[in-house]
Amino acid sequence: MKIRHIEKKIAGVILGFALLFCIGIGSSAHVRARSTNDGQDRRGRNWDGYPNWGGSFDLRQTALNAGYNEGTKEGNNDRARGKHSNYQDFSAYQKATKDYNSRLGDRELYRRYFREAFGRGYETAFGVQVRNDGDNRDQNRNDNRDQNRNDNRDQNRNDNRDQNRRGRNWDRYGSYGGSYELRQTALNAGYNEGIKEGRNDRRRGRSSDFRNFSAYQKATQDYSSRLGDKELYRRYYREGFENGYGDGYNGG
Repeated sequence: MKIRHIEKKIAGVILGFALLFCIGIGSSAHVRARSTNDGQDRRGRNWDGYPNWGGSFDLRQTALNAGYNEGTKEGNNDRARGKHSNYQDFSAYQKATKDYNSRLGDRELYRRYFREAFGRGYETAFGVQVRNDGDNRDQNRNDNRDQNRNDNRDQNRNDNRDQNRRGRNWDRYGSYGGSYELRQTALNAGYNEGIKEGRNDRRRGRSSDFRNFSAYQKATQDYSSRLGDKELYRRYYREGFENGYGDGYNGG
């Protein structure tokens, strides 16, 4: 009788461990499945899943982190209020300079990363399924040309401008969205001003950093609100100015 009693106890212990083991496997599988689905729906803070348009590691990481934090905050606020906003209307998105420091590098590039993460953070916090990489709006704006422009910019600064000279062939410039008129007006105005300053420096026998010219820094010549987004205009203008200066200085 004693042996049977012991055998029953041992069997009960084994059964208990078996049940706990099965429950553990089921929970683990559920967590893994949920994690996989979440990964498919959003990039969150996985910065590797975001575009890389150049700049330093610190610049990109700081901008993405700051933008995502701000976007998440606004998304949570709107979800609590039960309303969905156009995240591009938030002042933090428009300024896109939170946590920026000049030591990081190009401010416009910082703002671009910041805004990308802000939009994703807002939509994720609000509960909207985020578009996948294939639908990313910046791909629609032809990021391949933009990456080529960033790669060629350093070559231009090393006096290899002849190989990358675009002149007034606007088809060879980046396309970042906006209306046809906005793009053409900005490129033309920027190129005209850049080539003028380049020729002036050539006559004086000196080479300047085109970024130090006030016209390049303001980048609003010929701009009108009817054309559309002012920051987008300035981006096109500066690209035209840079190439115009190189052409003017090198005899264009």
